[in-house]
Amino acid sequence: MKHSPRKSSIDFDLRQLEIFCKVVEHKSFSKAASAVFLAQASVSERISNLEKIIGAKLLDRLGREVVPTRAGKLLYKHARLLLDMKRTACLAMEDFIGVKQGEIHIGGSTIPGEYILPKYIEQFNNKFPDISVMLTIADTGKIEEDVAGGYLELGVVGSKNSKKNLTYYELWDDELVVVVPAGHSLAKKQKITVEELSKEPFILREKGSGTLKIMENYLQKHESASIESLNIVARFGSSTAVKEGIKAGLGISILSSRALGTELKTGILKALKVKGLEMKRKFYLMKDEKRTASPLCKAIFDFLLTTSSKKL
Repeated sequence: MKHSPRKSSIDFDLRQLEIFCKVVEHKSFSKAASAVFLAQASVSERISNLEKIIGAKLLDRLGREVVPTRAGKLLYKHARLLLDMKRTACLAMEDFIGVKQGEIHIGGSTIPGEYILPKYIEQFNNKFPDISVMLTIADTGKIEEDVAGGYLELGVVGSKNSKKNLTYYELWDDELVVVVPAGHSLAKKQKITVEELSKEPFILREKGSGTLKIMENYLQKHESASIESLNIVARFGSSTAVKEGIKAGLGISILSSRALGTELKTGILKALKVKGLEMKRKFYLMKDEKRTASPLCKAIFDFLLTTSSKKL
């Protein structure tokens, strides 16, 4: 008598694995639910069913965070491989049939995200009207983290972090300048000294900002300058907030010249240079070369590289 092959008691589909991975990555059922477009109750139910199928607890709640158990870590490791294989297969087929429609998720740090990318995205949209560009704006550190984690396909930032396994391509030039209100006692000058800069109330960008990192690097090169030498009165999370603080008389700051077009034209703010400090930098297009790029990613990547020699 022939016996049929024994069927494994553990079985699951890719959708279950996708939901499970999102919970692990976001450390939250509610955030995972938003990421997979389901109600939180539905996510909880599917995780519960997955645990019943496997016969082991996969997730623990530690305070407000959800973390994988030992079984959960093992499943996550293999689930990511399976999902990456699925994504690679889908991308290969899309590339084969020439798909040029859908959504592409990219990120930009504050300056490129708020002041440069919108113009180029509009030009890209005119060329590829069936591709929607979803732009996330955050500080440089967050954009690098999300590209490295696979949440964003591309990022545009104002500094490079060598600790991440990311590749950077030069895009646009930028210069950091001292910004003061039009009525300020320094406004009539073209250049100021480091000593003059240190005496003024100073508004600093938040930690993780590419502008802050570049500014720190330049100040460290000057024998009598450092962040500690500045009279810091506030830290703000965006260049727009810093500009409003300057206009209100809270203090002066160092900002990207790219963020000052309107204010300099109208004369509301004045841009000065620091003697002995030429604070120039590049903006970079960033991607994770280990990940297979989608046809949409390739399209906007190639487009942005063509803008690298153009001036706004």
